Amino acid sequence: MIKTKLCELLGIKYPIIQAGMGPFQTQKLAEAVANAGALGIISTSGIIFGSLGIDLGPLTAGKGGSYDTVKKYIREVGKGTRKNEATFGINVMVSAELIAPAMEFVRAAVNARDEDPAIRERLKVIITSAGDPLPWTDVIKSSGLKWFHVVPSVRHAKRAEKAGVDAVIASGHEGGGHIAWEPVHTMAILPSVVNAVNVPVIGAGGFCDGATLAAALALGAVGIQMGTRFIGTKEADTCFGDTWKNRLLKTDEKSTIVARGFVGPLRYLRNEASVQLARLTLEKVPDLFVGQPDKTLDQALLGVELEGHKALAGENDEKALFYGGEVAGRIQDIPSVKELIERIVVEAEDIIKELPGKVIV
Repeated sequence: MIKTKLCELLGIKYPIIQAGMGPFQTQKLAEAVANAGALGIISTSGIIFGSLGIDLGPLTAGKGGSYDTVKKYIREVGKGTRKNEATFGINVMVSAELIAPAMEFVRAAVNARDEDPAIRERLKVIITSAGDPLPWTDVIKSSGLKWFHVVPSVRHAKRAEKAGVDAVIASGHEGGGHIAWEPVHTMAILPSVVNAVNVPVIGAGGFCDGATLAAALALGAVGIQMGTRFIGTKEADTCFGDTWKNRLLKTDEKSTIVARGFVGPLRYLRNEASVQLARLTLEKVPDLFVGQPDKTLDQALLGVELEGHKALAGENDEKALFYGGEVAGRIQDIPSVKELIERIVVEAEDIIKELPGKVIV
């Protein structure tokens, strides 16, 4: 059994976190991950887009007010994990433009815990991302929740530590969905962040199996966060449908592409829609690929992004935009969440046990 500081911090069995993966709903996935002994995470970013009147299609989150919707999601996952007394959390984007809805999400989580002792015992962590954590210190540190923040660099990790987080999630550029402006990958960022801060570090970007979990631990991490690999499971929510899962099974290591999206650069599975978006990115936001943020999202880009999300409801896997990390090329089956997590841990245990016999010291 692999036990780390992450397991002790949250009371979970396995040192694995399911990524938030907004703007899609992840309640069912969060339940399955939590019930399997890892940390399930409720996505909230889709609620933001819905509150702003942006239609992301029938499969995304966002109907209803921000506060009430988050509380509803928390109650759903709380009910679904009650029998196993399983641990879960929420992910909140805290960029400057989203302060108001983010504050509603935090307030909803705090109140949900206050209103239900059972939820208080199991809703244990808030993961913030895509923004500066320092302005959130007073709000989150007084909430009773453990606080993790996703970082793309050593500088951001140190700022998160200064803010008072309980752990940082060092996210490499090979991850799916939202990625950093600068292409710094996990093998570079993870050990650098581990050496730079005194709080536990979780690795994200490029993790999908026992070998990558063992590698993360060898690099000094206390666990891993996975997004793309969890999409390829039986319990992944309706929005991650068969078309998406089957697309994952058809990919190889060259089957992803980076283009501009709602919240900066995102990594997609390569198809007609994502290639078109990347082409438009080069034409309309060329500085994206040299690390210069441009907050102006051209209407042409926005139109392709919206149509790509809406196409997820169909069966044409060339027209839909699928988020996916580079590990998509290593996904060869669609197991249950429980089967996947247990397989990863057993593989990692075997690798760690066999390693001394494979090296000469």
